Amino acid sequence: MSDNELGAFLRSRREALSPADVGLPNGSRRRTPGLRRAELAMLGGISVEYLARLEQGRDRHPSPQVLGALADALRMSTDERFHLRLLAKAIEGGSSYVCPSAQPPVVSIRPTVRALLDKLEPSPAVLINRMTQVLAYTTGFERLARPSGLLDPAEPSFLRFVFTDPRARDVYPDWDAVATQQVATLKHAAGLADPHVAALVDELTITAGGPFSERLTTPGVPERAGAQRWTHPEAGELRLAYEALELADDQRLIAYLPADETSSAALDRLAGRHPGTLRVVNG
Repeated sequence: MSDNELGAFLRSRREALSPADVGLPNGSRRRTPGLRRAELAMLGGISVEYLARLEQGRDRHPSPQVLGALADALRMSTDERFHLRLLAKAIEGGSSYVCPSAQPPVVSIRPTVRALLDKLEPSPAVLINRMTQVLAYTTGFERLARPSGLLDPAEPSFLRFVFTDPRARDVYPDWDAVATQQVATLKHAAGLADPHVAALVDELTITAGGPFSERLTTPGVPERAGAQRWTHPEAGELRLAYEALELADDQRLIAYLPADETSSAALDRLAGRHPGTLRVVNG
């Protein structure tokens, strides 16, 4: 990697955009392609001088908030945002610092919790930890969530799916409300002072930008019960009631039930009414 890969990437994205791409007038004749530094600085809420230092490699430690704002202003795709974060991590030495004394999120599953999940079949139910990482789920939940892409990663996470996977907006017709609840749940479960949570927040501030970071400062209380709409490719739109149970080890069990007769019949068709087998992530 060159000595200024991050700065070069930001400049290349700036030069690839026209003023019209970001809702600005074309103005007078331009000597260089793309946006002017002053235009990007205005859109990103930073000074022109600071942007120049970033692009020239004279400042190599921009905050996640600055990178997230620039990614928003540059209309970066999800892949470009992940690349931006990798470049920032490379400058930091390859990983975000986490206090070694901080307790990592618990990923093990107690036998009683395994048994409880198994008894919930064929209903959709999922176990998550304080980072919203998916730890285990019933086959009922797999039938519901697998087509969405939520379970595709090796370490699935509700928070990462909702904010970084474009498919989430199709899965959740009420995406805004779901996104707000996800952030409220994270803040309530561990608090932003938790270094593991702080590292995840820094990551999503860059990869998700404003839709995530703006919710960090919005007051909100996580709901332990309610209803959600899911869109399933086979079953169509489902209206599901959910109950979220707080367990030991900062884990949360979420069980879903049909909220109307149409959703009940659709879930029955998906499940075939046959009990399934508990699925454990990396277990």
